[in-house]
Amino acid sequence: MTKLTCHCGAVELDVTLSDGLNTARRCDCSYCARRGAIAASAPLIGGVKIIRGAGNLTLYQWGTGTAKHYFCKTCGIYTHHQRRSNPNEYGVNVGALNGVNPSELGNVPWSDGINHPSDRE
Repeated sequence: MTKLTCHCGAVELDVTLSDGLNTARRCDCSYCARRGAIAASAPLIGGVKIIRGAGNLTLYQWGTGTAKHYFCKTCGIYTHHQRRSNPNEYGVNVGALNGVNPSELGNVPWSDGINHPSDRE
């Protein structure tokens, strides 16, 4: 289990990653490309536990409404999201995990969010 905190400290999560940082990835969808965060996977059941600041989290959704992106409403830091590509998982902000320096991850793979199957008619 790893602690995840926003910048101001108002939100704290306990996170259990599905496969450590082996699932670290970036996405090139219209939203993630602008956000620029590296995400790693955590199971939907038991993967993310809000320790402090549940009332300080705000939700952002768009498009299909499947993905649910959570942010600290004080400092604006993205903490986690329920994934569109796998709604049974969370993506968590690797940069907000205590003790993890995203620059040390090397070349992080990209997911093709631009051509997501949910966007096709």
